[in-house]
Amino acid sequence: MADRRPSAASLRARKGTAFPVITAYDAALAACAEAAGIDVLLVGDSLGMVVLGFPATVSVELNDMCRHTAAVVRGTRRAHVIADLPFGTYEASDAEAVRASVELVKAGAGSVKLEGGVRAASRVAAIVAAGIPVVGHIGVLPQTAGLEAGFRRKADREALLADAHALEHAGAFAVVLEMVDAALAADITAAVTMPTIGIGSGGACDAQVLVMHDMLGLYAEAPPFAKRYVDLAATATAALREYAGEVRDRTFPPRS
Repeated sequence: MADRRPSAASLRARKGTAFPVITAYDAALAACAEAAGIDVLLVGDSLGMVVLGFPATVSVELNDMCRHTAAVVRGTRRAHVIADLPFGTYEASDAEAVRASVELVKAGAGSVKLEGGVRAASRVAAIVAAGIPVVGHIGVLPQTAGLEAGFRRKADREALLADAHALEHAGAFAVVLEMVDAALAADITAAVTMPTIGIGSGGACDAQVLVMHDMLGLYAEAPPFAKRYVDLAATATAALREYAGEVRDRTFPPRS
C-alpha cells in the first residue's frame, strides 16, 4: 500500500474489485490490520458490545466513537477510516447529522457511516454537502433491529433496491449490505455504481466486512455468518494462566 490514506473517491473507483474491510477499535489491532494489507477500517458502533460490554449498540455515545476513531487513526498511516454515526446523533435533523459527522472527522475519520435507506437520504445529502464522504447501510440495521423486526435476513427486493438507489442519488460513495438475501445483494451490487460492502450477504458484493473480534475469536456471541479464523480468546487465556502460575510459584520474574 502507498504511504497515504485512500480517499473516498478512490474507494468508489474500486467498484467491481474485491477488497477487504475490517472493524477496528484501538491503535494496536488497527496497526495489525494495516500490516496485513487491509486499508479500509470501520470504527463500528459494534464497539459497544465487543469492547465496552453493552448488550446492544444503542448505548454508544458520540464521544465513544470519537475516542476510538482517534485511536484507530493514530495506530495507522495508510488506512481509510470509516466511523459510524451512533444511534441518536443523526435521526433528529440534517443539522444534527452534520454536526456529529464533523466531530468524527475532527477525530480523524475519512468518512462516516449511517444506517437507513430512503428515510436517511436527506441526512446523507446534507453530510455530503458539508464536504464529508458518507457510507450508507441497508438491510438489517443493528441500531434499531431490536426495536423492529429483529436480526432476520432481508429479502424485500423493491424496498432494498429503492434504498440503495436513494443513497447513491444522495451522494453516498459506498453502501453496506447487512444480512441481505445473497441473490438480492448480487442484484443490488449490479444496479448501483458505488461499491457494496457485504456482511452476511453472500459473495457477490464488491467488498466484505467482518467484526474483528468475531473473526479473531475474541467475542463468544459471533453471528453465524462470521468466519472465525483463529481462537485468540483461548490463546490469550492460556498465556494469562501461564503468567499467573509463574507469579504464584515465583518463577517470574526470575530471581537474580
